[in-house]
Amino acid sequence: MPKASKRRTRWSQASVEGRAPAFPGPIWGLTILGSLSLNLVTIALLASLYEGHGLLGCEAGSSGFVAEPEKAVLIAPPQSSAEEVEMVSAEEISVSSTAGSRPTSKDAIINLDHGDPTVYEAFWKRIGERGDIVFPGWQSMSYFSDASNLCWFLEPEFAHQVRRLHSLVGNAVVDDGRFIIVGTGSTQLFQAALYALSPPDAAEPMNVVSAIPYYSSYPTVTDYLRSGLYRWAGDASTFEGDAYIEFVCSPNNPDGSIREAVLSSKNGKTIHDLAYYWPQYTPITGAADHDIMLFTVSKSTGHAGARLGWALVKDKDVAKRMTKFIELNTIGVSKDSQLRVAKILKVVSDGHELPGNKHRLFEYGRRLMSVRWRKLRAAVKASGIFSLPEFQSSLCRFTGEETETYPAFAWLKCEKEGVEDCESFLRNHKLLTRSGRHFGVEAKYVRISLLDRDETFDLFIQRLLSLR
Repeated sequence: MPKASKRRTRWSQASVEGRAPAFPGPIWGLTILGSLSLNLVTIALLASLYEGHGLLGCEAGSSGFVAEPEKAVLIAPPQSSAEEVEMVSAEEISVSSTAGSRPTSKDAIINLDHGDPTVYEAFWKRIGERGDIVFPGWQSMSYFSDASNLCWFLEPEFAHQVRRLHSLVGNAVVDDGRFIIVGTGSTQLFQAALYALSPPDAAEPMNVVSAIPYYSSYPTVTDYLRSGLYRWAGDASTFEGDAYIEFVCSPNNPDGSIREAVLSSKNGKTIHDLAYYWPQYTPITGAADHDIMLFTVSKSTGHAGARLGWALVKDKDVAKRMTKFIELNTIGVSKDSQLRVAKILKVVSDGHELPGNKHRLFEYGRRLMSVRWRKLRAAVKASGIFSLPEFQSSLCRFTGEETETYPAFAWLKCEKEGVEDCESFLRNHKLLTRSGRHFGVEAKYVRISLLDRDETFDLFIQRLLSLR
């Protein structure tokens, strides 16, 4: 047996017998000491890297291996002086890093760039366990929900609750001849509709347009795959051509206006985005009856995290192609999300249909949005440097009353002399908004979300009142 093997045998035998093993000699001790020293040096080097210093005294970030120190400004305590606020702005405050966060002080960054509907959290907390759903471990394991259905991954209970809710509100036609296509949010349905409406063998990509100010995601969603089937072509009002797909968002994101199609052609197609056509935002003047109508749970009930939307489609062939796109894209849509949202929609409908139920989502949402718009208009008037669009009231068939429009977003224009970029001006005051340039218009405009939690909205109003 080799000597090394004998040493391992003696060590193991000594351990078993309970005796202290005999160390091989001074060379072994030196080996242990050297190993320990090397470990200590390694730990020290790793600690220095973690603290933001590179090897051999190099600044962190020089090698691309460690985090960039300049991003520390995003989590540093808010500064108070005008000069320090300007410094934060120059460092390009990250929109994503502050999204969904609660303000920790009066001087905190307020992120109103996204339409994150946390405003509805309080309502659903009051609902309690009535909005809960439990999934057994064996449930929803198959890809298929209903193999006999055109949209084979559509959960029957979700489809039932969608039809029930639309019938209750009266905001869309949902007769048996209408196909329901479920998608992972409206974004996937946008793409599915573009795929379905674009000729597969056309010599040129289909032009996709929308009237300004258009939803900021339309251009990016259209072009980010660089599809040969379709391409973004800009403002529908200035488009010249016979073949196109027009997005019509009504009420419009960002300005809240009621929209109709701008273009008309036998070779043109229209997609109606009705994400905000719900009673908390606008009067329901009739049941929408268009070829393709898109809705999303994020703005109807506030459950953006469920990532679920649905399309109401007239034409069977278009519905088939939309289903095929989703099949190729994600092999269907989460059944767990569909069942959860089905329960949520049931709670909403029950709240308005069953007698004695005090938890009515649309009444809650409308009261809250009314209060927020009243506070916002008062703050804008007091500042003297901003303006907002005006809206006419209409008879709402859902409430039976003359009601006003309370959009989910404020379309704010900066009237202050010398300010051409409203988004940058507000960013300097730690207010994150979305520039009008993303919506196809000038930078004097910004879109501001009114769907955040109460503490964030109230701090926003205070901040706005401080601007002159």
